[in-house]
Amino acid sequence: MDNRQNEAAERFDTFTALFDPTTFRHLEGLGIAPGRRCWEVGAGGTSVVSWLAEKAGPDGQAVATDIDTSRLTAATRPPVEVRVHDVGREEPPGEDFGLVHARLVLVHVPEREKALRSMINALRPDGRLLIEDADPALQPPTCPDEYGPEQRLDNRLRRGFRHLLADRGADLSYGRKLPRLLREVGLHDVQADAYSPVASPACTALEAATVRQVRDRLVAAGLATDAEIDRHLANVEAGTMDLATAPMISAWGRQE
Repeated sequence: MDNRQNEAAERFDTFTALFDPTTFRHLEGLGIAPGRRCWEVGAGGTSVVSWLAEKAGPDGQAVATDIDTSRLTAATRPPVEVRVHDVGREEPPGEDFGLVHARLVLVHVPEREKALRSMINALRPDGRLLIEDADPALQPPTCPDEYGPEQRLDNRLRRGFRHLLADRGADLSYGRKLPRLLREVGLHDVQADAYSPVASPACTALEAATVRQVRDRLVAAGLATDAEIDRHLANVEAGTMDLATAPMISAWGRQE
């Protein structure tokens, strides 16, 4: 998913609308004291790192990393530091972070085990890690109520999209593994919950932007025709379908 495509900005906006309230609730629970050093992994957009910077204050630091930082320029001012960084291949951008957070990142990283250990190694003693990732396999249909041809077409296109993700190394059942993985890497007080929006304007906007962004690959792979995609986008724009997203599983723990 190229961050420089026009649809990428729409997708980031929908992630903000759908998931920021849940993310901020968890971050508040973990405690972001003034002066805290935070690392936002695979930041993509600016909403979370800007929130962390406000909580950390002028004496803190919020490091935002991504392989493509083109949408982070607006946040590049103290205490925010933006770095081009591949969490699956490079060493952490520092150490002794009091908080490390990643949302919708590891599910897409082929070297996800190395990336997770990198984030753990960047924590200071008693530092907190919050990982939030989708688990599409827990919610197979985008339209849970598949009562008509529009819903059946939507679900078929979503299955095609997930096929593309799996071919590129995404783990579509990664979210459910997070509590176990955090315990296995030595974190303490591990907890998790899940959030699964079923119908909202942001769900509809996310579906439209995602399909437009990958339509050429869906057609090239023989998973849909241009006519089917046009028909589906028209169905989405009509606003008559209840579109769900995959459950977002949040898991957190504490470094000893």
